[in-house]
Amino acid sequence: MKNAILLHGTGNSPDSFWLPYIRNVLQQRGFDVWSPQLPNHERPNLADQLPFMLENGTYTSETVMIAHSAGCPLTLAVLEKIPIQIKQAILVAGFVQPTGYLEPFKPLLRDPYDWKTIQHRVQDFIAINSENDPWGCNDTQGRIMAEAMGGTLIIAFGEGHMGSHYYQQPYTEFPLLAKLID
Repeated sequence: MKNAILLHGTGNSPDSFWLPYIRNVLQQRGFDVWSPQLPNHERPNLADQLPFMLENGTYTSETVMIAHSAGCPLTLAVLEKIPIQIKQAILVAGFVQPTGYLEPFKPLLRDPYDWKTIQHRVQDFIAINSENDPWGCNDTQGRIMAEAMGGTLIIAFGEGHMGSHYYQQPYTEFPLLAKLID
């Protein structure tokens, strides 16, 4: 059975921004969707979130993982640990280096990432980043991931963080993302 895992970012929930829209799209396509409220979501760290994901998630060759912002490094950490190759990982406004605004997120990042293992754990990798992300989750961060993974980088010009309460960016729909889901 096809299943999808949707991960939200810092201070958010499974009902933030475009996640309900994508959940609905996936359910209409016959996916079983898990969109959990992540533990310690105000101050995300791998010590809390990675065990939760490994204990509660279902990972198969038909799994699609989609993450926003702080859910992206968590997705990469999950891919390092699971013993199976999933179908697809799509990371939106993801990051892997703690620069500028991202400095407080060091507890969520690996140093270094085991890119070779991660690459072998996903058939199709896509990063979507904007060049003007106000939090620093920009196309430079996306390029690092896409080059390390051998995946695809989509630069969504002028799209900011693709969902942010602070910057009043509601981003309730995401048709491009819906088209990319395999």
